[in-house]
Amino acid sequence: MNKHKISGVAHKLDDDINTDYIIAGKYTKTLDYQALAEHLFEDLDAELAAKLRPGDFIVAGDNFGCGSSREQAALAIKYAGIGAVLAKSFARIFFRNAINLGLPALVCDTDKIGQGQRLELDLAANAVLNLDTGQHLAVAPLSQVMLGILREGGLVAYLQRHGEFVVEE
Repeated sequence: MNKHKISGVAHKLDDDINTDYIIAGKYTKTLDYQALAEHLFEDLDAELAAKLRPGDFIVAGDNFGCGSSREQAALAIKYAGIGAVLAKSFARIFFRNAINLGLPALVCDTDKIGQGQRLELDLAANAVLNLDTGQHLAVAPLSQVMLGILREGGLVAYLQRHGEFVVEE
C-alpha cells in the first residue's frame, strides 16, 4: 500500500465473522491466491465476491477474524483488492496477519457506516470520511512500525527494505 488515502464502497457484515466465513477451509490448500479471493465470504453471501471492487471496504462489527489462525483469510481479502477492513474489534491473530500482509485492519465505530456507502480512508489522519453523509469517523491509530509495514505492502517487503524493526520507546 503506497498511498495514504483509499476510496471505495462499504460492504457491511455482522459481528463474529470467523475465518471459516471469510474463506472456507476446503479452499485453503492452494497457492493460487486469486482463486482464494473468488471464494471470499462464499458461505455468508455467495454473490459478495463478485460485487467487490478494488479499494472497497469490508465493514464489520466486533471480533472480526475470530476462529482459526489461518493466514489465508487475510490473503483472500487482500487478493480480492479490498482497500481496508474496518471493524469495531479484531481477533488478535487475524489483525496481525492482515498487517503483516499489508492489508489495513482498522478499528472504528462501524455502526455509523451503511451498506453501499462511499468511504474514503485517510491513514495519515486516522479518519474515515463517509462521502455520502459527510461524517468523519475516527480510526484507532496504528503504530509507526505498522504504518511502515502497510506502506511497504507487508512485513516481508518492510524487512527487505529496512532490514530490521526499530523498537518504539
